Amino acid sequence: MKPQYVYRWVNNHGLIRLFKKAPFRRGDLFARLNGSSEGIENPYALIEEMRGEGGLHRALPVWITFDHDMVREILRDNRLGVGVPAVFGTPRLVRRALRRRPVPPNPADPPSMLVIDQPEHTRMRKPVTAAFTPRAITRLRDRIETVTEELLAALPDDGPTDLVAQYAAQVPIAIISEMLGFPDSDREMFLRWGDDISPLFDLGISWRTHQRAMESSERVHRYLIEHVERLRAEPGDDILSSLVTAGDLSTYELCASATLLMAAGFETTVNLIGKGIVWLLGHPDQLDRLRAEPQLWPNAVEEILRIDPPVQTTARTTRTALEIGGVRLRKGSTVVLSLAGANRDPAVFTDPARFDITRDNAKNHLSFSNGIHVCLGAGLARMEAAHALRALFERFPDLRLTDPPTWRPLFTLHGYERLPVHTGPRVRGHQPIG
Repeated sequence: MKPQYVYRWVNNHGLIRLFKKAPFRRGDLFARLNGSSEGIENPYALIEEMRGEGGLHRALPVWITFDHDMVREILRDNRLGVGVPAVFGTPRLVRRALRRRPVPPNPADPPSMLVIDQPEHTRMRKPVTAAFTPRAITRLRDRIETVTEELLAALPDDGPTDLVAQYAAQVPIAIISEMLGFPDSDREMFLRWGDDISPLFDLGISWRTHQRAMESSERVHRYLIEHVERLRAEPGDDILSSLVTAGDLSTYELCASATLLMAAGFETTVNLIGKGIVWLLGHPDQLDRLRAEPQLWPNAVEEILRIDPPVQTTARTTRTALEIGGVRLRKGSTVVLSLAGANRDPAVFTDPARFDITRDNAKNHLSFSNGIHVCLGAGLARMEAAHALRALFERFPDLRLTDPPTWRPLFTLHGYERLPVHTGPRVRGHQPIG
């Protein structure tokens, strides 16, 4: 049992688990949203019950808001930071301990760009940004089309399959593997490691879950150190090779950037594709509209992102005492930002619970965050999802669910673990989407 793992778990999860036991027993809405099957299977009913009149709500030991404009403003306000808050005044001890014995690079700990503020954030993000320009993303289109066609060809003709394992997960892992220079043979290994590490984004995970995540982070780190050394000797055309040869980041920072790109490039997109399949199967009228007007696919993806975001929440911590929405917050206060709630704010979206692929302001969602931490890979995720969904439904027009989908046991990275379907007859002579 490594001391740094104990410090990290106690500060980030253990004390939170202890603190929310009593509210959970009382049926507290926030505790239910972040600690029960109800919060995974139907978070929106709880969100609407908590929304009230909008604004900022107290949900010990944090504050929370579901208000679209407030969430957007907080995401853009540099008086609040992304550093992991310390519960009950433990931060200095934890920071010192982790400096002496750092945890392996992972998406939920510094120097991951998700959890560092300026100026370090700018230094870490700048070298990566070039790989996600619109021009760079467009160059990946051919590869996305090729991968999609290969995966569709491998699906059974008029038979059963799990569309998470066999399709929704495979599209993004193939693309991010190519971007980071990983061999195709390692994809399944990264999928397993990702399943272990993704709970780190939740609040109050168990010690056993945390330990498994740290052990997998160690394995990823060892793999990446060897991979970075190979790229130093023989760089390729991938993004990680460009970061290695530029020399702006240390090996530890390169590994941290790679783990974040793996998580961000995979977790958001697999959940987006899986949810898109379920929403469209549940609304055949909308699917028929897309078949008749395929130019609506990009907006359909925006509506899927709005109504059921792959990332449900994020958080910010006040760097100074300040006032938000008439509420005075002390320095070090944590504000949970419900992206899912903001995306269904009736003040911004008419009839927000209605799924409408023609919604004219669907793109106003906050599913990719906002401000300096806006998702670098948002354009790539949109392109992958639009192509993967359109190609799937064009190749298998009679696709249907055979059983209810199974949710992943995660609150923040919200999506399906299994999506059992019967494909129906395959359309023959199908032409790849150009």
